[in-house]
Amino acid sequence: MKRYVVYTRVSTKEQGRSGLGLEAQERDIKHYLDHHSDIPWEVLGEFRDILSGNDGDRPQLTEALRMARAKGAELLVSKLDRLSRDVEFIARTMKQATIRVATMPQADPFQMHIYAALAEEERKAIGRRTKAALQAAKARGTKLGGLRDATLKRNEAIQAKAKREAEKVYRLAGPMREAGQTLANIADALNAMNVDTSRGGQWTPMQVKRVLDRVSGLRMLDTLHGTS
Repeated sequence: MKRYVVYTRVSTKEQGRSGLGLEAQERDIKHYLDHHSDIPWEVLGEFRDILSGNDGDRPQLTEALRMARAKGAELLVSKLDRLSRDVEFIARTMKQATIRVATMPQADPFQMHIYAALAEEERKAIGRRTKAALQAAKARGTKLGGLRDATLKRNEAIQAKAKREAEKVYRLAGPMREAGQTLANIADALNAMNVDTSRGGQWTPMQVKRVLDRVSGLRMLDTLHGTS
């Protein structure tokens, strides 16, 4: 019989009381058990921490890992970031027990390391870009003059935002595609890393293809125009 110890995490006490964020995790875990787990299976225990993903002190995770090791069970989480957003923390945890991620049912430890590292690097890049943009805006100190200018500026901002979002996804999806991953696998990975689509939804293989094609086309135009 396949044995699991379930671990969930939310960041705030408000989320813990309201159930916000927990329902999605529980839904992912149930879907995995119903559709991807070996049969029969048994959940030996459920543990939950209510704290930030940056907090390394996880009393409930510690207990969950202890039970998993003692019972020869796998630690089941909904998404990789429910363990942590730090690749070193995830690596240490994976040494203590077998980890199973509900939204990445086919992922092996090597793939989990890659996804974790990519997600961490992307978060750092976002932080650097945000800081640079704020500093540039503060230095300019300019205001838009007139409705026409405001409209043009808004449209430019929308287009720039769409391009940045596409480039962000491409930096994650491009290497995976070049490594031979299917569009479906890439979509699963983006969803597991909580990378939203432009409309805040879940990724599908067709949406991944559109982004890959879009960025490839933009880069080709930049090359032709001498702007790359």
